[in-house]
Amino acid sequence: MNQSICPFPKFFPSQLDKNHLFYMQHAYNEAINAWNQNEVPIGAVIRHHDEIISSAHNQTRGQKDPTAHAEMIAITMAAKRIGDWRLNDCTLYVTKEPCPMCAGATVMARIRKIHFSFEDPKMGGLGGATSLHSLELSNHKPKISVGIMRQESMKLVQAFFQLQRSSNTDN
Repeated sequence: MNQSICPFPKFFPSQLDKNHLFYMQHAYNEAINAWNQNEVPIGAVIRHHDEIISSAHNQTRGQKDPTAHAEMIAITMAAKRIGDWRLNDCTLYVTKEPCPMCAGATVMARIRKIHFSFEDPKMGGLGGATSLHSLELSNHKPKISVGIMRQESMKLVQAFFQLQRSSNTDN
């Protein structure tokens, strides 16, 4: 696909109201950064108490690394930031349901809460295709919430792939 500038505008969340929408808007802005780098537009933010301690977007194409998903990068950055692999007091915000690799990483990192915008019935690891967060014998079961900025995040991903498909047929 030829690189194109994302046609969707970024959000400018107010620091005065740090609610779930505030953090998801930051994740959405990361997804736009991904688009602008010709990456699948997925963004992630990790919150510790009321502070964003990491934010990332997909970088699999640029890094030539199949593990360079937004969630994986954000988890690594958050662990370095707080100096511990256990992210017990952290919340992950991501614009699309994490895949099984990323869902497994959230469980292993002991992230307490995960909010994602929309489900992925084909490859989602937190209820879409499988439910890694609810493995019977697992000691850690993060709380899951779905739907913050559902329409905006879904439209962003769909538009990206539609553009990619149309670029491939033009060649």
